[in-house]
Amino acid sequence: MNDHPQKSAIPPALLAARFSIAPMMDWTDRHCRYFHRLLSGRALLYTEMVTTGAVLHGDREKLLGFSPTEHRIALQLGGSDPRDLAAAARIGADWGYDEINLNCGCPSDRVQSGRFGACLMAEPALVAEAVAAMKAAVGVPVTVKCRIGIDHQDPEAALPGFVDAVAAAGADLVVVHARKAWLDGLSPKENRTVPPLDYPLVYRLKAARPALPIVLNGGLADLDQAAAALAHVDGVMLGRAAYENPRLLAAVDRRLFGADAPDADPFVVAERMVPYAESVVARGFRLSNVTRHMLGLFNGWPGARAWRRLLTVESVKPGADPRLILDALALVRRPELEVAPSAGGDAAVASDAAA
Repeated sequence: MNDHPQKSAIPPALLAARFSIAPMMDWTDRHCRYFHRLLSGRALLYTEMVTTGAVLHGDREKLLGFSPTEHRIALQLGGSDPRDLAAAARIGADWGYDEINLNCGCPSDRVQSGRFGACLMAEPALVAEAVAAMKAAVGVPVTVKCRIGIDHQDPEAALPGFVDAVAAAGADLVVVHARKAWLDGLSPKENRTVPPLDYPLVYRLKAARPALPIVLNGGLADLDQAAAALAHVDGVMLGRAAYENPRLLAAVDRRLFGADAPDADPFVVAERMVPYAESVVARGFRLSNVTRHMLGLFNGWPGARAWRRLLTVESVKPGADPRLILDALALVRRPELEVAPSAGGDAAVASDAAA
């Protein structure tokens, strides 16, 4: 089955947005992204959200450093001051990021107190000013990630108005998490699951704006759902599903991008993480910084629990050897009905050199 459509409204510079992995705090760090790139050579990867203050005044190597293997990769910024956002965007572009994304969807208390994230949906004019400033500062795409509305806003009015404002300011693409964010009454965790999903609203938004690339985010659990959504929007973004079951990423290039190549073999991917982990440990970091992102790789396969247990218990110990990954891999068996793909697929072209 080939789910790749014949046409896309997304310009060439943004074609990777057909499938992306959501920016997730404490999850999508550089080690996670390196791992995900080995599974899919085509998916667009995102950093965790980084505040403008951190970019302007913090340790940029720690905050912004990444391996060349990770391209295409987008930097997600959090902030509301147009001048600071423009300056941070310029720094991100100079570091080599392929896209700069503005977070207008995070509902955490810390984000609200800093006047960025989902609360910015109440200030479309300010967001438009910020987008225009970022566009003037960089030559890479500038995109926005938002919700369908916040609190007592009517999404039928709030979402189109917000999207039209940022599009008029020059936003190249809008990612819509198809849930409201309740800033008053729900925790950040509840905001990821409690507000109902409204995919039809996002589909209508796209239908009314055929020239504006729209990406759907929120609640998509697998590639079947992603492929179905692509009949209505230009791209799909998976978050927790991609992180908790990373093996699904192995089929992304073939199913969603039409790549004529075998899917990445998760056993080969695990083996290829060993030299990367060695480079990380050699720089003084614990093995668990890498392996914590790999725990779900074999979910549902014989030996998956033993794989998780060994990595979880042993990788946090000082001096843990990266070859522990191979010891854990020896505990896993491919299901009898699973056909082993050839090593690597499209992802095999990625370099193993760590940043």
